[in-house]
Amino acid sequence: MKIALIGASGTVGQRILQEALTRGHQVVAIVRDPSRIPLEHERLRVVTGDLLDGESIRKAVVGHDAVISAYGPSHGAEDAMKAVTNELINAVKQAGVQRLLIVGGAGSLEVAPGLKLVNAPNFPEAWKPIALAAAETLEIYRKADLDWTYFSPAAMFQPGERTGVFRIGTDQLVVDEKGESHISTEDYAIAMLDEVENPHFIRKRFTIAY
Repeated sequence: MKIALIGASGTVGQRILQEALTRGHQVVAIVRDPSRIPLEHERLRVVTGDLLDGESIRKAVVGHDAVISAYGPSHGAEDAMKAVTNELINAVKQAGVQRLLIVGGAGSLEVAPGLKLVNAPNFPEAWKPIALAAAETLEIYRKADLDWTYFSPAAMFQPGERTGVFRIGTDQLVVDEKGESHISTEDYAIAMLDEVENPHFIRKRFTIAY
């Protein structure tokens, strides 16, 4: 498949990029600073694009089978997420690409009926701005006329092992027998590419954890 990957230089984007190339896909990595992707590969092309410049994204994703957005705002710039989300949706639609997958947030997952993780008493205050902004973008995607998929990670999400063993959920936080929720970025990338290749969550959100 031909995959356009936005935010390929970030922690999550790098793992998705590597997983896509390992599986034999052609990838266009869209980043603001191409020098941040030193990787060279016969099926990889790196181009410059900015999510606040929808035209640059439209040009970069034309002709692709799917677009994956691993965009994440810098600390303090969470307010930009709404504008970025609308620019992305419009750019993908104008490019004629129907499939859009998003690296989402975990804060909007339910931990009890009617209670989202971001509103739980022990949710870290420092993470609330990004969690609330990401939750707002999910509602924007839900109204989009695209085959979108919003992929929320576990509560704890960081680089680790690539095991290929995990559990999939939908709108509820997935926890283990200790009540903990965690996933490596490597296993998250596996599940992301699984969904690209064999869609199960068209116009839906799903999540993952051990």
